[in-house]
Amino acid sequence: MNDDLPRTTSRPLQFASGTAIGTSQRWHRGQYCAILTRAGIVGCGIYDLKTAAEFGQAIAIAKGTPAKPLVEPEDLFEAKIVGVTPQAEALGIRPGMTGREAVEQMLQASPEPN
Repeated sequence: MNDDLPRTTSRPLQFASGTAIGTSQRWHRGQYCAILTRAGIVGCGIYDLKTAAEFGQAIAIAKGTPAKPLVEPEDLFEAKIVGVTPQAEALGIRPGMTGREAVEQMLQASPEPN
């Protein structure tokens, strides 16, 4: 295996309201993570809310710091939401919630699978 390649992982994460997919991407001097639900994404600050809103996407973001970056999806559980698209706000997600609370809101709003 080449250690110079970037790394990506994904795994199911269980919540009270259902299951979501957690992802982590890492490369030299960079990283981001997200939790994907049927209704939308809870992710780190790398996501651009304006663009996501233009496409009608429910996105809620949390922000890490250089000293404590958000690297793994579990890092989002206790991180505070700092921004949301109007579509995420319509699901009841607000800044100040934890990432776990935002995921629970998205899971409760998710349509049933086909």
